Formats: sequence, C-alpha cells, structure tokens
Amino acid sequence: MKKIIMVLFVVMLVLTGCSSKEEKKEGTEEIILATTTSTKDSGLLDAILPVFEKESGYTVSVVSVGSGEAMKMGENGEADVLLVHSPAAEQAFVQGGHADENGRADVMYNDYVIVGPKSDPASVSEDYSADALLAFKAIYDSASLFISRADESGTHKKELEIWEACGISPEGDSYIEAADGMGAVLQMADEELAYTLSDRATWLNVGLDEDLMIVCENDPSGILYNQYGVICVDPQKNENINHQGALAFRDWILSDATQELIGSYGVEDYGMALFVPNAK
Repeated sequence: MKKIIMVLFVVMLVLTGCSSKEEKKEGTEEIILATTTSTKDSGLLDAILPVFEKESGYTVSVVSVGSGEAMKMGENGEADVLLVHSPAAEQAFVQGGHADENGRADVMYNDYVIVGPKSDPASVSEDYSADALLAFKAIYDSASLFISRADESGTHKKELEIWEACGISPEGDSYIEAADGMGAVLQMADEELAYTLSDRATWLNVGLDEDLMIVCENDPSGILYNQYGVICVDPQKNENINHQGALAFRDWILSDATQELIGSYGVEDYGMALFVPNAK
C-alpha cells in the first residue's frame, strides 16, 4: 500500500512539473507587437503575420497605434517589439536606452501622398502635383479643409515637418485635428471632402477614390519618403518582456523570405507593391 501511495505521489509531482512547464511555455508563446496604424490599415499584417505564427510557434498580439504611442509603450515596457515609421524618434528611442543591443533596423519603405477632394478647391493637382511644400501652402492659403492625424504618429510628425518647411503653423477652423488612425482620418477626409496626408499603402487599401484622389505625390526632394524600422525593447525593462520572441520576430521580418513576402504584397490587387523591402 505504501508503495502504491509513493508511486501516485511521484506521478502527481511529474504531472505538476509538466503543468508548470506548460504554463511557462504558454507564457513565452505570445509577443506584443506595438506598431503604427498603417501596417494594420494597409492589410500588411493580416497578410504576413500568420506566416510568422505558423513558422515560429509564437502568437502575436498587435497593438495598432501611432508610432509615438508605440514607442511610449516600449519605453514603459508594455511591448516586446516595435514596427514603426518615425526614424528620428526611433533613433532617440535607441539613444535613450530603450532598445536591446541590436538597436534599430530598416525593414521597408513606401511613400506619403497628399489626397483631397476631386473638386480640388486648392488646385493642388493642377499646379503642385509633385511639390509637397507648395501643395500644403496652397491648401492653407485657400482655407481648404485639412485633417491632421494629430496623434504623434509617424504620419503626423511628417505632416508637421512639411508645415515647418513651409514656414506655416497651421491653425483655424479649416485645420481639423482628428487624433485618430490613418484609416479613420481617410474616412473623415472622404466625408468632409478635405485634404490629408496619408501613407500610400493605407490609401490604396482603404479605397476611397470615388470622392477623393491623390493630388500630390513623388516629390523629387524626398520629403514624402516613408521608412519603417523594427526595434526590440530592452529586456531589462521588466520581467514580462518576451525578448526571445521579439528576437524571433526581428530575425524573421529581416529574413530574405519575409522581405520577398513584403515585396509581393499588393502586386496582385493593386498592380504594385505597397511596401518596398530594404533590410540590410
């Protein structure tokens, strides 16, 4: 009888140990990806993340916010890895000691476009179709409606960069601060027949070209260039950071196979890639 009891006790210990290991394993299977709304609104994440999850065994919880908010999450240790598009802020994030030893790496790029109503009250498409600064100036001088992301996102920072280069501090009733994501702002621009700045991928995926159109694009100065980067959060932030998962994601998104996957996204539906891979 004592032997039976001892055997049962040992079995319970083994099962308990297995259960603990399973719980620990499940805890490390999830990673939190803080990313800009454009990677979600463009449809890119829906296209590529299932591949990562299948290949790696990790599940990805996506928090889609502006790049500024995503980096705040990283600073607070609330995310494991970032996929954002605000290079200057990303560099400050790394220099501030918030990233792991790998720092930041280029992933892909596309460009920004200025979209507006087909009536084009500021005559941007006619006069300034490839000059972002003059386009912004014409929109402001004509008191045409302009909707700003106003959310500290990469797109918002780019918009402010253009206004600053124009020597304009936008204000007044015609300048609307939405404090919302890219898809929502495009919807608002569509409803209000207003101008806004958008990344090209989200513009194409949302598909609002019935009432809106691109009025300015391909500025040769490069001011509309839109670079994305990946950053693993410093695991010393707290014990909840899944650094191994973050590294797995970083290595995967920079790999040749995933870069090819990114480069093919959008070609079938739009006749062009929505993002150009440029990992080094």
